[in-house]
Amino acid sequence: MLDFTLTPEQLLLQKSAREFALKEILPLAWFYDEANEMPMHIINKASALGLMNGDMPKKYGGLGYGSIEGAIVTEEIAAACSGLATSVFINSLGYAPLVLSDNEVLKQKYLPKISKDNKRICYATSEPTMGSDVAGMMCQAKEDGDAYILNGIKYWITNGGIADYMTVFATVDPKLQHQGICAFLIERDWKGVSSGRHIPKYGQRASNTVGLHFKDVRVPKENVIAKPGEGFVLAMKAFARSRPMIGAFAVGVARSAMDYAIHYAKSRRAFGHHLQSYEAIQFKIAEMYQKVETSRLLVLKSAWETDHGIDPTLNASISKFYCTEAANEVANAALQIAGGYGYTKMYPFEKLLRDVRLLMIYEGTSEVQRIIVSGFALGVYQPIMPPIEDLPMLRSETGGKDFEKEMSGKTAWRCKMCGHIHYGNEPPDECPYCFFPGSAFKKVWPRA
Repeated sequence: MLDFTLTPEQLLLQKSAREFALKEILPLAWFYDEANEMPMHIINKASALGLMNGDMPKKYGGLGYGSIEGAIVTEEIAAACSGLATSVFINSLGYAPLVLSDNEVLKQKYLPKISKDNKRICYATSEPTMGSDVAGMMCQAKEDGDAYILNGIKYWITNGGIADYMTVFATVDPKLQHQGICAFLIERDWKGVSSGRHIPKYGQRASNTVGLHFKDVRVPKENVIAKPGEGFVLAMKAFARSRPMIGAFAVGVARSAMDYAIHYAKSRRAFGHHLQSYEAIQFKIAEMYQKVETSRLLVLKSAWETDHGIDPTLNASISKFYCTEAANEVANAALQIAGGYGYTKMYPFEKLLRDVRLLMIYEGTSEVQRIIVSGFALGVYQPIMPPIEDLPMLRSETGGKDFEKEMSGKTAWRCKMCGHIHYGNEPPDECPYCFFPGSAFKKVWPRA
Protein backbone atom coordinates (compact mmCIF):
# COMPACT_ATOMS: atom_id res chain seq x y z
CA MET A 1 0.00 0.00 0.00
CA LEU A 2 1.28 3.45 -0.90
CA ASP A 3 0.31 6.54 1.06
CA PHE A 4 1.95 9.91 0.44
CA THR A 5 -0.12 11.71 3.08
CA LEU A 6 1.81 13.35 5.89
CA THR A 7 0.58 12.52 9.38
CA PRO A 8 -0.93 15.26 11.58
CA GLU A 9 2.29 15.26 13.60
CA GLN A 10 4.41 15.65 10.47
CA LEU A 11 2.20 18.48 9.24
CA LEU A 12 2.60 20.24 12.58
CA LEU A 13 6.37 19.79 12.40
CA GLN A 14 6.36 21.17 8.86
CA LYS A 15 4.36 24.20 10.01
CA SER A 16 6.75 24.85 12.89
CA ALA A 17 9.83 24.56 10.65
CA ARG A 18 8.26 26.77 7.98
CA GLU A 19 7.36 29.50 10.46
CA PHE A 20 10.87 29.42 11.90
CA ALA A 21 12.39 29.59 8.42
CA LEU A 22 10.24 32.52 7.30
CA LYS A 23 10.34 34.55 10.51
CA GLU A 24 13.81 33.85 11.91
CA ILE A 25 16.07 32.82 9.02
CA LEU A 26 14.82 34.52 5.87
CA PRO A 27 15.24 38.15 7.10
CA LEU A 28 18.86 37.41 8.09
CA ALA A 29 19.93 35.27 5.14
CA TRP A 30 21.42 37.97 2.91
CA PHE A 31 22.93 39.89 5.80
CA TYR A 32 25.00 36.95 7.00
CA ASP A 33 25.77 35.83 3.47
CA GLU A 34 27.39 39.23 2.91
CA ALA A 35 29.07 39.13 6.33
CA ASN A 36 30.45 35.62 5.61
CA GLU A 37 29.53 34.71 9.18
CA MET A 38 27.24 32.21 10.85
CA PRO A 39 24.68 33.65 13.31
CA MET A 40 25.04 31.44 16.37
CA HIS A 41 21.78 32.66 17.87
CA ILE A 42 19.87 31.13 14.95
CA ILE A 43 21.51 27.76 15.56
CA ASN A 44 20.63 28.03 19.24
CA LYS A 45 17.01 28.92 18.44
CA ALA A 46 16.69 25.99 16.08
CA SER A 47 18.00 23.72 18.82
CA ALA A 48 15.60 25.13 21.40
CA LEU A 49 12.64 24.54 19.07
CA GLY A 50 13.59 20.92 18.45
CA LEU A 51 14.58 21.56 14.84
CA MET A 52 18.06 20.14 15.45
CA ASN A 53 18.94 16.63 16.62
CA GLY A 54 15.43 15.47 15.78
CA ASP A 55 16.63 12.03 14.73
CA MET A 56 18.50 11.43 17.98
CA PRO A 57 17.06 8.25 19.57
CA LYS A 58 14.75 8.94 22.50
CA LYS A 59 16.82 6.79 24.85
CA TYR A 60 19.58 9.40 24.63
CA GLY A 61 17.28 12.38 25.09
CA GLY A 62 16.39 12.99 21.44
CA LEU A 63 13.00 13.25 19.77
CA GLY A 64 13.34 9.98 17.90
CA TYR A 65 12.23 11.42 14.57
CA GLY A 66 12.76 9.43 11.41
CA SER A 67 14.37 10.49 8.15
CA ILE A 68 11.04 11.60 6.70
CA GLU A 69 10.65 14.13 9.50
CA GLY A 70 14.25 15.17 8.92
CA ALA A 71 13.56 15.74 5.24
CA ILE A 72 10.48 17.82 6.06
CA VAL A 73 12.41 20.11 8.41
CA THR A 74 15.44 20.35 6.12
CA GLU A 75 13.39 21.37 3.08
CA GLU A 76 11.69 24.19 4.98
CA ILE A 77 14.87 25.64 6.48
CA ALA A 78 16.84 25.28 3.24
CA ALA A 79 14.08 27.16 1.43
CA ALA A 80 15.04 30.21 3.51
CA CYS A 81 18.83 29.69 3.44
CA SER A 82 20.57 26.46 2.54
CA GLY A 83 23.80 27.67 4.15
CA LEU A 84 22.20 28.02 7.56
CA ALA A 85 20.26 24.81 6.95
CA THR A 86 23.57 23.02 6.45
CA SER A 87 24.84 24.22 9.81
CA VAL A 88 21.56 23.23 11.49
CA PHE A 89 21.55 19.79 9.89
CA ILE A 90 25.22 18.91 10.32
CA ASN A 91 24.76 17.88 13.96
CA SER A 92 22.75 14.88 12.76
CA LEU A 93 25.55 13.82 10.43
CA GLY A 94 28.12 14.48 13.16
CA TYR A 95 26.60 12.06 15.63
CA ALA A 96 25.30 9.55 13.05
CA PRO A 97 28.45 7.37 13.20
CA LEU A 98 28.17 7.20 16.98
CA VAL A 99 24.49 6.24 16.81
CA LEU A 100 25.31 3.57 14.21
CA SER A 101 28.27 2.23 16.21
CA ASP A 102 28.37 -0.52 18.83
CA ASN A 103 30.03 1.66 21.48
CA GLU A 104 27.17 1.96 23.96
CA VAL A 105 29.35 3.50 26.68
CA LEU A 106 30.37 6.31 24.33
CA LYS A 107 26.74 6.84 23.29
CA GLN A 108 25.63 7.19 26.90
CA LYS A 109 28.43 9.65 27.60
CA TYR A 110 28.05 12.04 24.66
CA LEU A 111 24.64 11.77 22.98
CA PRO A 112 22.65 13.14 25.98
CA LYS A 113 25.00 16.14 26.11
CA ILE A 114 24.32 16.85 22.44
CA SER A 115 20.56 16.46 22.77
CA LYS A 116 20.02 18.19 26.12
CA ASP A 117 22.93 20.61 26.57
CA ASN A 118 23.00 22.09 23.02
CA LYS A 119 26.45 20.67 22.34
CA ARG A 120 27.50 20.76 18.70
CA ILE A 121 29.32 18.04 16.82
CA CYS A 122 30.88 18.02 13.35
CA TYR A 123 31.76 15.26 10.89
CA ALA A 124 35.31 15.11 9.56
CA THR A 125 36.32 12.85 6.68
CA SER A 126 37.52 15.25 3.93
CA GLU A 127 41.10 16.48 3.76
CA PRO A 128 42.97 19.10 1.71
CA THR A 129 44.03 16.41 -0.79
CA MET A 130 40.86 14.30 -0.83
CA GLY A 131 37.11 14.74 -0.63
CA SER A 132 34.94 12.02 -2.12
CA ASP A 133 37.89 9.60 -2.09
CA VAL A 134 37.40 8.70 1.56
CA ALA A 135 39.75 5.71 1.33
CA GLY A 136 42.58 8.07 0.31
CA MET A 137 42.76 9.94 3.62
CA MET A 138 46.15 10.67 5.16
CA CYS A 139 45.19 11.79 8.68
CA GLN A 140 46.92 9.13 10.76
CA ALA A 141 46.17 7.41 14.04
CA LYS A 142 48.91 5.37 15.73
CA GLU A 143 48.17 2.99 18.57
CA ASP A 144 49.96 3.90 21.78
CA GLY A 145 49.04 1.74 24.77
CA ASP A 146 45.55 2.63 25.94
CA ALA A 147 45.18 5.40 23.34
CA TYR A 148 45.71 6.45 19.73
CA ILE A 149 47.90 9.41 18.75
CA LEU A 150 46.19 11.44 16.04
CA ASN A 151 48.07 13.61 13.54
CA GLY A 152 46.76 15.27 10.41
CA ILE A 153 44.42 17.78 8.83
CA LYS A 154 40.73 17.70 7.98
CA TYR A 155 39.23 20.24 5.60
CA TRP A 156 35.82 21.52 4.43
CA ILE A 157 34.42 20.74 7.87
CA THR A 158 30.98 22.28 8.40
CA ASN A 159 30.64 23.76 11.91
CA GLY A 160 34.23 22.71 12.59
CA GLY A 161 34.93 26.13 14.04
CA ILE A 162 32.08 26.01 16.57
CA ALA A 163 31.74 22.30 17.34
CA ASP A 164 32.23 21.04 20.87
CA TYR A 165 32.84 17.52 19.61
CA MET A 166 34.19 16.07 16.38
CA THR A 167 33.65 12.72 14.70
CA VAL A 168 37.02 12.21 13.04
CA PHE A 169 37.95 9.50 10.55
CA ALA A 170 41.62 8.59 10.26
CA THR A 171 43.79 5.71 9.10
CA VAL A 172 46.34 3.56 10.85
CA ASP A 173 48.20 3.24 7.54
CA PRO A 174 47.38 5.15 4.31
CA LYS A 175 48.65 2.20 2.26
CA LEU A 176 45.83 0.05 3.62
CA GLN A 177 43.19 2.29 2.01
CA HIS A 178 39.70 1.11 3.16
CA GLN A 179 41.12 -1.48 5.55
CA GLY A 180 43.04 1.06 7.60
CA ILE A 181 40.27 3.53 8.40
CA CYS A 182 39.01 4.03 11.94
CA ALA A 183 36.89 6.71 13.65
CA PHE A 184 37.07 8.63 16.92
CA LEU A 185 35.03 11.07 18.97
CA ILE A 186 37.27 14.06 19.74
CA GLU A 187 36.65 16.92 22.16
CA ARG A 188 37.60 20.42 21.02
CA ASP A 189 39.46 21.37 24.18
CA TRP A 190 41.84 18.41 24.03
CA LYS A 191 45.49 19.33 23.69
CA GLY A 192 46.62 19.48 20.06
CA VAL A 193 43.18 20.20 18.56
CA SER A 194 42.80 23.46 16.62
CA SER A 195 40.61 24.88 13.85
CA GLY A 196 41.47 27.28 11.04
CA ARG A 197 39.83 30.41 9.72
CA HIS A 198 36.40 30.30 8.14
CA ILE A 199 36.96 29.30 4.50
CA PRO A 200 35.65 31.96 2.06
CA LYS A 201 33.21 30.28 -0.31
CA TYR A 202 31.23 31.00 -3.48
CA GLY A 203 27.95 30.16 -1.76
CA GLN A 204 26.56 28.96 1.56
CA ARG A 205 28.70 31.69 3.10
CA ALA A 206 26.69 31.81 6.34
CA SER A 207 27.61 28.20 7.06
CA ASN A 208 30.77 27.80 9.14
CA THR A 209 33.39 25.84 7.19
CA VAL A 210 36.95 25.37 8.42
CA GLY A 211 39.96 23.10 8.48
CA LEU A 212 40.84 21.09 11.57
CA HIS A 213 44.40 20.41 12.71
CA PHE A 214 45.34 17.52 14.97
CA LYS A 215 48.86 17.53 16.37
CA ASP A 216 49.79 14.64 18.63
CA VAL A 217 46.23 14.43 19.96
CA ARG A 218 45.93 11.61 22.47
CA VAL A 219 42.61 9.84 22.02
CA PRO A 220 41.68 7.29 24.70
CA LYS A 221 40.54 3.96 23.29
CA GLU A 222 37.15 4.33 24.92
CA ASN A 223 36.56 7.14 22.38
CA VAL A 224 36.97 4.81 19.41
CA ILE A 225 33.78 4.80 17.35
CA ALA A 226 35.10 2.37 14.74
CA LYS A 227 38.17 0.15 14.99
CA PRO A 228 40.74 0.02 12.17
CA GLY A 229 39.13 -1.63 9.16
CA GLU A 230 35.60 -0.72 10.25
CA GLY A 231 35.70 3.04 9.71
CA PHE A 232 35.09 3.13 5.97
CA VAL A 233 31.91 1.06 6.18
CA LEU A 234 30.67 3.22 9.05
CA ALA A 235 31.37 6.40 7.08
CA MET A 236 29.41 5.06 4.11
CA LYS A 237 26.49 4.08 6.34
CA ALA A 238 26.43 7.60 7.76
CA PHE A 239 26.47 9.10 4.27
CA ALA A 240 23.67 6.79 3.12
CA ARG A 241 21.63 8.03 6.06
CA SER A 242 22.38 11.70 5.38
CA ARG A 243 22.21 11.86 1.57
CA PRO A 244 18.39 12.00 1.49
CA MET A 245 18.78 15.21 3.49
CA ILE A 246 21.03 16.70 0.79
CA GLY A 247 18.20 16.00 -1.62
CA ALA A 248 15.89 17.82 0.80
CA PHE A 249 18.24 20.83 0.78
CA ALA A 250 17.93 20.85 -3.00
CA VAL A 251 14.14 20.64 -2.90
CA GLY A 252 14.00 23.62 -0.54
CA VAL A 253 16.25 25.79 -2.70
CA ALA A 254 14.48 24.76 -5.91
CA ARG A 255 11.08 25.45 -4.40
CA SER A 256 12.11 28.96 -3.37
CA ALA A 257 13.62 29.69 -6.79
CA MET A 258 10.38 28.54 -8.39
CA ASP A 259 8.27 30.63 -5.99
CA TYR A 260 10.25 33.77 -6.72
CA ALA A 261 10.09 33.08 -10.46
CA ILE A 262 6.31 32.65 -10.30
CA HIS A 263 5.94 35.92 -8.40
CA TYR A 264 8.11 37.69 -10.95
CA ALA A 265 6.32 36.18 -13.95
CA LYS A 266 2.94 37.27 -12.59
CA SER A 267 3.98 40.85 -11.88
CA ARG A 268 6.51 41.70 -14.61
CA ARG A 269 5.23 42.99 -17.95
CA ALA A 270 7.05 42.80 -21.28
CA PHE A 271 5.80 43.58 -24.79
CA GLY A 272 2.44 44.61 -23.36
CA HIS A 273 1.71 41.45 -21.38
CA HIS A 274 2.65 39.79 -18.12
CA LEU A 275 5.47 37.31 -18.50
CA GLN A 276 3.20 34.49 -17.33
CA SER A 277 1.14 34.84 -20.51
CA TYR A 278 4.05 33.73 -22.72
CA GLU A 279 4.36 30.06 -23.55
CA ALA A 280 8.13 30.10 -23.15
CA ILE A 281 7.75 31.24 -19.53
CA GLN A 282 4.89 28.81 -18.88
CA PHE A 283 7.05 25.93 -20.07
CA LYS A 284 9.90 26.98 -17.77
CA ILE A 285 7.53 27.18 -14.79
CA ALA A 286 6.06 23.78 -15.65
CA GLU A 287 9.50 22.19 -15.78
CA MET A 288 10.43 23.82 -12.48
CA TYR A 289 7.32 22.45 -10.81
CA GLN A 290 7.90 18.99 -12.26
CA LYS A 291 11.48 18.92 -10.98
CA VAL A 292 10.52 20.10 -7.49
CA GLU A 293 7.77 17.48 -7.18
CA THR A 294 9.87 14.67 -8.64
CA SER A 295 12.79 15.55 -6.38
CA ARG A 296 10.64 15.54 -3.27
CA LEU A 297 9.30 12.08 -4.11
CA LEU A 298 12.82 10.73 -4.53
CA VAL A 299 13.87 12.20 -1.19
CA LEU A 300 10.86 10.73 0.59
CA LYS A 301 11.46 7.31 -0.95
CA SER A 302 15.04 7.12 0.28
CA ALA A 303 14.03 8.57 3.66
CA TRP A 304 11.24 5.98 3.92
CA GLU A 305 13.74 3.20 3.24
CA THR A 306 15.97 4.50 6.03
CA ASP A 307 13.05 4.60 8.46
CA HIS A 308 12.05 1.04 7.58
CA GLY A 309 15.50 -0.46 8.00
CA ILE A 310 16.07 -0.90 4.27
CA ASP A 311 19.55 -0.08 2.98
CA PRO A 312 18.99 3.37 1.40
CA THR A 313 22.37 3.58 -0.36
CA LEU A 314 21.09 3.22 -3.92
CA ASN A 315 18.06 5.50 -3.70
CA ALA A 316 19.93 7.98 -1.51
CA SER A 317 22.51 8.29 -4.29
CA ILE A 318 19.79 8.62 -6.94
CA SER A 319 18.03 11.34 -4.98
CA LYS A 320 21.31 13.06 -4.19
CA PHE A 321 22.48 13.55 -7.76
CA TYR A 322 19.06 13.99 -9.35
CA CYS A 323 17.70 16.48 -6.82
CA THR A 324 20.84 18.60 -6.60
CA GLU A 325 21.25 18.82 -10.37
CA ALA A 326 17.53 19.52 -10.82
CA ALA A 327 17.72 22.29 -8.22
CA ASN A 328 20.65 23.85 -10.03
CA GLU A 329 18.62 23.81 -13.25
CA VAL A 330 15.59 25.30 -11.51
CA ALA A 331 17.61 28.10 -9.91
CA ASN A 332 19.31 28.87 -13.21
CA ALA A 333 15.98 28.96 -15.09
CA ALA A 334 14.47 31.19 -12.40
CA LEU A 335 17.33 33.66 -12.79
CA GLN A 336 16.79 33.59 -16.55
CA ILE A 337 13.12 34.50 -16.14
CA ALA A 338 14.12 37.51 -14.07
CA GLY A 339 16.62 38.58 -16.74
CA GLY A 340 18.98 41.36 -15.77
CA TYR A 341 17.34 41.80 -12.38
CA GLY A 342 17.99 38.15 -11.63
CA TYR A 343 21.70 38.74 -12.16
CA THR A 344 21.84 41.51 -9.55
CA LYS A 345 22.30 41.21 -5.82
CA MET A 346 19.06 43.13 -5.30
CA TYR A 347 17.06 40.04 -6.24
CA PRO A 348 17.25 36.62 -4.55
CA PHE A 349 18.16 34.49 -7.54
CA GLU A 350 21.95 34.88 -7.61
CA LYS A 351 22.29 33.75 -3.98
CA LEU A 352 20.11 30.72 -4.59
CA LEU A 353 22.25 29.77 -7.57
CA ARG A 354 25.46 30.24 -5.58
CA ASP A 355 24.14 28.25 -2.64
CA VAL A 356 22.74 25.34 -4.62
CA ARG A 357 25.96 24.73 -6.54
CA LEU A 358 27.65 23.20 -3.52
CA LEU A 359 25.03 20.48 -3.21
CA MET A 360 26.44 18.69 -6.25
CA ILE A 361 29.84 18.50 -4.53
CA TYR A 362 29.67 17.73 -0.83
CA GLU A 363 28.88 14.33 0.70
CA GLY A 364 29.93 12.67 -2.54
CA THR A 365 29.96 14.48 -5.86
CA SER A 366 27.40 13.81 -8.57
CA GLU A 367 30.05 11.76 -10.32
CA VAL A 368 30.52 9.54 -7.26
CA GLN A 369 26.76 9.01 -7.03
CA ARG A 370 26.73 7.93 -10.66
CA ILE A 371 29.47 5.41 -9.92
CA ILE A 372 27.35 3.98 -7.09
CA VAL A 373 24.21 3.78 -9.22
CA SER A 374 25.96 2.41 -12.30
CA GLY A 375 27.71 -0.18 -10.13
CA PHE A 376 24.32 -1.38 -8.92
CA ALA A 377 22.73 -1.30 -12.37
CA LEU A 378 25.58 -3.23 -13.99
CA GLY A 379 26.49 -5.57 -11.15
CA VAL A 380 23.48 -6.21 -8.91
CA TYR A 381 20.32 -5.32 -10.81
CA GLN A 382 18.69 -8.24 -12.60
CA PRO A 383 17.02 -7.11 -15.88
CA ILE A 384 13.44 -8.23 -16.41
CA MET A 385 13.73 -8.43 -20.17
CA PRO A 386 15.60 -11.37 -21.73
CA PRO A 387 19.06 -10.86 -23.26
CA ILE A 388 18.89 -9.44 -26.79
CA GLU A 389 20.31 -12.65 -28.28
CA ASP A 390 17.33 -14.55 -26.81
CA LEU A 391 14.73 -12.09 -28.01
CA PRO A 392 12.19 -13.72 -30.37
CA MET A 393 11.55 -10.73 -32.62
CA LEU A 394 9.22 -12.74 -34.83
CA ARG A 395 7.72 -11.23 -37.97
CA SER A 396 5.47 -12.59 -40.69
CA GLU A 397 7.20 -13.78 -43.86
CA THR A 398 4.03 -13.29 -45.91
CA GLY A 399 2.41 -10.23 -44.36
CA GLY A 400 -0.02 -12.37 -42.41
CA LYS A 401 -1.94 -11.14 -39.38
CA ASP A 402 -2.61 -14.40 -37.49
CA PHE A 403 0.39 -15.08 -35.23
CA GLU A 404 -0.73 -18.50 -34.00
CA LYS A 405 -1.50 -19.76 -37.51
CA GLU A 406 1.77 -18.57 -39.04
CA MET A 407 4.17 -19.43 -36.24
CA SER A 408 2.71 -22.83 -35.35
CA GLY A 409 5.31 -25.48 -36.01
CA LYS A 410 7.97 -22.99 -37.07
CA THR A 411 11.50 -22.83 -35.71
CA ALA A 412 13.26 -19.46 -35.54
CA TRP A 413 16.97 -18.75 -35.18
CA ARG A 414 18.50 -15.39 -34.26
CA CYS A 415 21.93 -14.21 -35.37
CA LYS A 416 23.81 -13.17 -32.24
CA MET A 417 25.71 -10.54 -34.20
CA CYS A 418 23.22 -8.62 -36.34
CA GLY A 419 19.90 -9.92 -35.03
CA HIS A 420 18.60 -11.46 -38.29
CA ILE A 421 15.80 -14.00 -37.72
CA HIS A 422 16.00 -17.15 -39.84
CA TYR A 423 13.10 -19.59 -40.08
CA GLY A 424 13.86 -23.25 -40.63
CA ASN A 425 14.64 -26.52 -38.92
CA GLU A 426 18.33 -25.65 -38.94
CA PRO A 427 20.24 -22.35 -38.89
CA PRO A 428 21.62 -21.11 -42.21
CA ASP A 429 25.19 -21.89 -43.17
CA GLU A 430 25.85 -18.16 -43.26
CA CYS A 431 23.97 -15.03 -42.21
CA PRO A 432 22.76 -13.21 -45.34
CA TYR A 433 23.33 -9.83 -43.65
CA CYS A 434 26.54 -9.95 -41.63
CA PHE A 435 28.01 -13.16 -43.16
CA PHE A 436 28.73 -14.75 -39.77
CA PRO A 437 28.58 -18.58 -39.86
CA GLY A 438 25.64 -20.68 -38.72
CA SER A 439 27.30 -21.17 -35.33
CA ALA A 440 26.43 -17.52 -34.60
CA PHE A 441 22.71 -18.37 -34.63
CA LYS A 442 20.71 -19.23 -31.52
CA LYS A 443 17.32 -20.91 -31.41
CA VAL A 444 14.72 -18.43 -30.04
CA TRP A 445 11.44 -20.09 -31.11
CA PRO A 446 9.66 -22.09 -29.96
CA ARG A 447 10.70 -21.24 -26.41
CA ALA A 448 12.61 -23.88 -24.51
